Amino acid sequence: MSLVKICGLRRKEDIDAVNEAQPDYIGFVFAPSRRQINRQTAAFLKGRLDPRIKAVGVFVNENMQAVSEMAQNGIIDLIQLHGDEDEAYIRQVKETCGCPVIKSVGVGTALPALPLGADFLLFDAVSAQRGGVGKAFDWRVLQGYQDVPYFVAGGLSDENVADAIQRLAPFGVDVSSGVETNGYKDAEKIYKLVQLVRRMN
Repeated sequence: MSLVKICGLRRKEDIDAVNEAQPDYIGFVFAPSRRQINRQTAAFLKGRLDPRIKAVGVFVNENMQAVSEMAQNGIIDLIQLHGDEDEAYIRQVKETCGCPVIKSVGVGTALPALPLGADFLLFDAVSAQRGGVGKAFDWRVLQGYQDVPYFVAGGLSDENVADAIQRLAPFGVDVSSGVETNGYKDAEKIYKLVQLVRRMN
């Protein structure tokens, strides 16, 4: 059974859409990105989010105190790291925040050395922007990998998410641009994708 994460939420309308569709996780991006939001906006959106859906905070080389404060204040339930965070940082942030950590890994033609200490990995297409480019990588690289539960990301939409799940059986799928229209989250696309994954399970 693969879970669903819808990343890059930034408007009240996005929260309304996921409350209807009921993915397992949503993502708030705090790193530089066109989807970046600040702590105040995230707190407002989390206050409207159905408590059955877990909020993930996405960071790149962020000050640990800023991360832990958001976790301790209930703005985020999980932490997703896209920078140069090493095993020591991962373990310290887990101890400080008391919540699970997802570590992003950029994938090219082969699996790179994998970081230690995270509860989950997130495999995405390698990019200078630290992920989020909306392009798929060669999923064959992951076939047979079972060491750490992982999310697969990169160019997923209702057109290929079923194929990704059938091939890899990941812990979860992470979708952002694949459920957008003209750069904004599309409620109909979100609902369609979540229902598609649920039917596969």
